[in-house]
Formats: sequence, C-alpha cells, structure tokens
Amino acid sequence: MKFGMRTPSPRRSIKVRTTGKWKRQAKKALIPGYGKKGMGWIRNPRKAAYNKIYRKTTVSIWDLFK
Repeated sequence: MKFGMRTPSPRRSIKVRTTGKWKRQAKKALIPGYGKKGMGWIRNPRKAAYNKIYRKTTVSIWDLFK
C-alpha cells in the first residue's frame, strides 16, 4: 500500500476531463447500477476496500494547493 504523495498522470487527468456527458448518459441508460453509490462494494469488494484505504492514505499534488 502506498503512503504519501501520488504520482500525477497527465494522460489520466486529460481522460477524466474529456469523457463525454453523452457517453455517461448512455452507460447510465444501458447498465443498471452504473454511477450509483456503493456499486463498487457489490461488484468487487476487495478492490473497493483497497481504493478506500488508498484515497485516505495518499495525497494528490492538487491537495497541496487547497
């Protein structure tokens, strides 16, 4: 498990900002449970637990400017 500063990824940062609104709406219409809170725990509890701990123990570079 990583502690401290996360390594920034420009590629992922751009990907997040450019994922279209229509693409999310289409997935929400076709996939039941898409975007609903808590679905990660149902689909893959081990990964969801890891991600929860990871987010609490690491810091983004953008968090330093807040």
